[in-house]
Amino acid sequence: MGLDKCEWIWHEGKFVPWEDAQIHVLSHGLHYGTSFFEGIRAYETKQNGTCVFRLNDHNIRFKNSAKIYGLELPESVDTINEICREVLRRNNLKSAYIRPIAWVGYENGLKVGPDSSVLNMSIAAFPWGAYLGEGGLENGVDVCISTWNRVAPNTIPAAAKAGGNYLSGFLISQEARKRGCAEGIALGTDGRISEAGGANVFIIKGDTIYTPPIAASILGGITRDTIITLAGKLGYKVREEQLTREFLYLADEVFFTGTAAEVTPIRSVDGIKVGIGKRGPITEKIQNAFFGLFDGSTKDEWNWLDPIGAHTGKKAATA
Repeated sequence: MGLDKCEWIWHEGKFVPWEDAQIHVLSHGLHYGTSFFEGIRAYETKQNGTCVFRLNDHNIRFKNSAKIYGLELPESVDTINEICREVLRRNNLKSAYIRPIAWVGYENGLKVGPDSSVLNMSIAAFPWGAYLGEGGLENGVDVCISTWNRVAPNTIPAAAKAGGNYLSGFLISQEARKRGCAEGIALGTDGRISEAGGANVFIIKGDTIYTPPIAASILGGITRDTIITLAGKLGYKVREEQLTREFLYLADEVFFTGTAAEVTPIRSVDGIKVGIGKRGPITEKIQNAFFGLFDGSTKDEWNWLDPIGAHTGKKAATA
């Protein structure tokens, strides 16, 4: 399934038509995964029109992902934030998924470790619905434990949202789909729960919510951080702990979080029903608190919503 095309993409310093945002086939990032990206959602809110969710936090992580590899984005975080807003405005998008990406380009040659590494950058936005299928947010999805482990510490940095890292997620997700599941959950090399192919995992037992720690080779998800904050606000205790796979089988509720996945309940793991076999009551409360940020029923105490403002009226062919 392809993407819903929009009119304009910000590409290497200027806005160009969607079809013209192209790179050379010999770009370093295409061959070696030397790219860094973010996934950011914008929502149409009742309070302030279209708002980007935790825009600055996402783009700080974007900058830091490159920094881990000793590289620097070609624009400041403030500038990237404004380009993201302008991409939405120029495409007249009210709700959308935003994809900033930076990569080591063709100009750097094809040495694995080039003599110099200059990053190129593009930012696109497009509509994107429920990541794990329509109905999943209410009914839950079926998942399985992957035969693939997540990367071990000090191999490649799991804290970086880098293109090459997502070959791990590709294997996890593809295997799950071949087994008839919506997504897979990977264990770390120590046999403890890590994360899904593209989402963080939360497990509920009684009134306590558990999630693997950052040290479990996970990406420190911004939606994950949001849910920890909202769950605490609702009065639930959240514990970041190393967890074994059987903890999933004995859970009362399990759910994924992520920019794309949002808050998606899990109804079975390896064919074993989780709790009541659909979205549980605590997961539903957390979902309501999360989506309430956008309909106004949850007060945005943390200034997570970044209004994009009115269209500038500038011609989209200019930077």
